[in-house]
Amino acid sequence: MPVKKPNVQIMECTLRDGSYAIDFQFTSADTRALVQNLEEIGFSLIEVGHGIGLGASEKKMGAAAESDENYMRATSDVIKNAEWGMFCIPGIAKIEHVDLAANYGMNFIRIGTNVNDVLDSRPFIERAKKYGMTVYANFMKSYAVKPEEFADCVKISEELGSDVAYLVDSAGGMFPEDVRQYLEATKHKSNITLGFHGHHNLGMAVANSIVAYESGVSVIDTSLQGFGRSSGNAPTELVVCALQRLGVDIRINPIDVMDVSETFIIPLIKTLGIRSIDVVCGLAQFHSSYMDTIRKYSSQYMIDPRLLIISVCEENKVDAPAELVERKAREISEKTEYKRSVALTSKFNFDRFHGSEQS
Repeated sequence: MPVKKPNVQIMECTLRDGSYAIDFQFTSADTRALVQNLEEIGFSLIEVGHGIGLGASEKKMGAAAESDENYMRATSDVIKNAEWGMFCIPGIAKIEHVDLAANYGMNFIRIGTNVNDVLDSRPFIERAKKYGMTVYANFMKSYAVKPEEFADCVKISEELGSDVAYLVDSAGGMFPEDVRQYLEATKHKSNITLGFHGHHNLGMAVANSIVAYESGVSVIDTSLQGFGRSSGNAPTELVVCALQRLGVDIRINPIDVMDVSETFIIPLIKTLGIRSIDVVCGLAQFHSSYMDTIRKYSSQYMIDPRLLIISVCEENKVDAPAELVERKAREISEKTEYKRSVALTSKFNFDRFHGSEQS
């Protein structure tokens, strides 16, 4: 098979999105070691820090092992030529976090907003551009709007100054044809560089990443062993191998990737198998950051949390406000055919539905 021009880069996200899988407990030492190894084997874009992003520990959204500044310091201490960055959700992050990151020479920032909240990113884009950072606009829950609406949001972000716009399958429920339609619609309205971030709830993250590549994206997100929120992300090992099978020379040796993965990540894996709650998130296109609300009301009303997720998403795929979740829980509980026994809805059994979870 002829070698194709390497017109795509992998954004290696293990140290950021992967941190969800270990309750954000990557240490500075972990960060230094993994950044150094990822750079040595050829990754040019590396994301680090708290899974939810800058300011998340301060907002008590999961206490990371280190402060944002410690992650910045650890990365800047060892990185040489690769570009590195962190995630930023306006409202959780503050503008001052961008200033701090600039002090450590951070190369790019990933600004995450719900797809229809693009204007919230404006002050962060402006501050990051002031420091010469590359701005990646991550449109969380991209599937919540139609392809043409997504394209309109991307155009707005481009006009605000973003350098790259991301199609983000936050719930892992998109199919290759969906990915193709969203990206094609976007290319008709904008000239911005495109990226893709997929989750693996329905097992489609690798296929969707490849279709995204074939549709012209320039950056694909992956994590070692698929480490990440909910069912995880597109596994770096598989995407690298799939691109190689397509004849794409991304100048990364798959064996090297496997060695780093098996050295640093496999020892951290505690559970195997397919969790039904994650599959239902993909089925209903539910963002797992709202899982605590689901757990609260499914337990209170003694109903199956999976049914509650599906019901909530029939009305709202972007948010899961408590009043909506409780109303849906109450409606389900009043339908006797959906009631669950006290034994099945005990706290012990609810633990198997646990999921951590933002981006």
